[in-house]
Amino acid sequence: MAWTPRSRTDALGISESVKYCQRMVINFNSSAATSVRSIAVNSNLLSKSLARLSSGSRIVSPEDDAGGVAVVARLTAQLARNQAAGSLISNAASLSQTQDGFLQQVSSAMGRLGELATLAEDSSKSASDLSNYTAEFTQLQNLISDIGTKKFASITLFSSTAFTVPVNGDGTIVTINKVDLTNSAVTIGLANIYNASSTAVSNATSAATALSNIQTAIQTLAMMRAQVGINLTRLNLASDQASQFGVGLSAGASAIKDVDVAGEAVLFARYSLLTQAASTMLSQANTVPVATLRLLQSL
Repeated sequence: MAWTPRSRTDALGISESVKYCQRMVINFNSSAATSVRSIAVNSNLLSKSLARLSSGSRIVSPEDDAGGVAVVARLTAQLARNQAAGSLISNAASLSQTQDGFLQQVSSAMGRLGELATLAEDSSKSASDLSNYTAEFTQLQNLISDIGTKKFASITLFSSTAFTVPVNGDGTIVTINKVDLTNSAVTIGLANIYNASSTAVSNATSAATALSNIQTAIQTLAMMRAQVGINLTRLNLASDQASQFGVGLSAGASAIKDVDVAGEAVLFARYSLLTQAASTMLSQANTVPVATLRLLQSL
């Protein structure tokens, strides 16, 4: 190894060239050991950086961010519950839309029932005409009666029982107002419309009674459709809230666990260069013992 070419001597007569000479040993190569350690450290960092870039996650192993792992776990669980609630809200909205679709059919049938009752009040109509009106009237009554028993999955669409819907993952429950087509009270339900004994158009007198019941039922039907509209408004708002909440939860979890690709790519390049540099320096450091052996061979 080279030494500083100085020829001056100190008070003890020791040459400056000897004092500045690098120690030459063969039992331990400190330069090589330092390079090996640098390779190990940078290789480990390079592997972690590669894992982050390939997975897209900043937290590859729990020790990367122990606290972050716990927070992400809670956020992920809450997000799953919120998504489940969103699915239930969507299902309830579909139920309400189905209700409205059937109520539109009832409304059309009501219009025709009112028309038939009005026609039957005409005293000039023959018994044959009234018989034909009655036949159509009865069929429309049966149609409305059948709609009153329809089900959506296992839930009766038109009953006196309201149903509840979870609107988020934290246990908030919303009660959806009932829409009852089976109630026997004319002021509440429509049962008198499809009750043949109380509503018929077999003669002018019964037709007048039927028309009065139909007018009351139409008002009730209008209130029912308004109630369905209120239910849909509430469910749509709940759906928007669940969607927005889900975005917030996803963003919160992403901020903790997702890797910044641009920044990590810079670190990856850095660790790669450092690893290569340390490997090159290890090769250089391994030449020191060779020079020492050459010195021994010259003795």
